[in-house]
Amino acid sequence: MKQQHFVYLAVGVAATILFYVLRVSAYECIYSVPGFSDQFYNAGLYDMIPLITIAIPWAAAGIYYYAINSVRFDRWYHWLVVGLISTLLTPIVGYMVNSSVFNDMGVSYVAESLSFELANLIWAALMFIVASFSMRWWSTNCRHTPIPQ
Repeated sequence: MKQQHFVYLAVGVAATILFYVLRVSAYECIYSVPGFSDQFYNAGLYDMIPLITIAIPWAAAGIYYYAINSVRFDRWYHWLVVGLISTLLTPIVGYMVNSSVFNDMGVSYVAESLSFELANLIWAALMFIVASFSMRWWSTNCRHTPIPQ
């Protein structure tokens, strides 16, 4: 049984790496505006924003399964709350980074940046789900959340 858990972890890590490798295509299939996307690419934000989209959900899942790891906090709705916080925090941090870089460049894409980060909600939620199903198996109290084994 433990060997199967490592397979889940390996698949989750592979899916995350694949997301990062295909980051430009992944984001542009959801949101692409000619001037904005060019500036976004030139500023290196297609490197930075996906890292944020990976780091926050994986960290949130890790905190839920290993730091919180409480019998009193092991229901599906607790997991959902952590997932929602992660999913909302990711675009907020992404927008702040995005805004800062564009301000330093002297360009303004406020509406486009907001729309992009709204689209980023999808990737943040998917990353949290991938992270959860990858690492939940070693949690002592929350491993049955959100779906029992």
